[in-house]
Amino acid sequence: MKTILHPAKTRGQANHGWLQSYHTFSFSAYFNPERMHFGALRVLNDDTVAPGMGFGTHPHQNMEIISIPLEGDLEHKDSMDNTAVIRAGDVQVLSAGTGITHSEYNKNKDQQVKFLQIWIVPNQQDVSPRYDQITLNVADRKNKLQQILSPSANDEGVWIHQNAWFHQTQLETGKELQYNLKEKEKNGVYVFVIDGSVTINGQSLTRRDGFGIWEVESLHIKSNDTTELLLMEVPMEM
Repeated sequence: MKTILHPAKTRGQANHGWLQSYHTFSFSAYFNPERMHFGALRVLNDDTVAPGMGFGTHPHQNMEIISIPLEGDLEHKDSMDNTAVIRAGDVQVLSAGTGITHSEYNKNKDQQVKFLQIWIVPNQQDVSPRYDQITLNVADRKNKLQQILSPSANDEGVWIHQNAWFHQTQLETGKELQYNLKEKEKNGVYVFVIDGSVTINGQSLTRRDGFGIWEVESLHIKSNDTTELLLMEVPMEM
């Protein structure tokens, strides 16, 4: 078993006034050669956008981009003529492929929006760009793992061009779960603590900590408080 711990306080931070962003991995002006990625997981940004503000139209190419809203309403527009609003409980995926432009704005003028922006390196280059979003039943993740992303369009959640699986869970104090890796020989799991406190395979974690674990078959999860987690199983080699 191999592990890497990224305490919340060690993340990169960018304060643009309208945007407060914490970077688990190197991104934009934040560069740390020891924190470039975790396997195919390239970006994990924890963003808070001020009312009425947002990211103007910008391009992406050959990346799987996943947005997970935590609070408020995030409006998306792209060059494929998609216009949508995502809220807590939704998951959005953008396969940039051969190239796409899009914008993201806080739709509300009176409250901030918080969301996780995640980039996964795809296992195929130059695919046709694609957009999708789903609304999940949040009750289905109470004290159990709810799959929100996979490699298959026929499986639960959204799908991407990579052998990756995402799960979310909301745990009451003292609850225990086990996560068995889908591809234990090739993959690792990066856990992000959205809120609360938890112990995973002996490692104690608190709010906004990140924890990578690989060369392991399963994770034993025990909540120490009311806790919300995001588990991202990804290939360790790209």
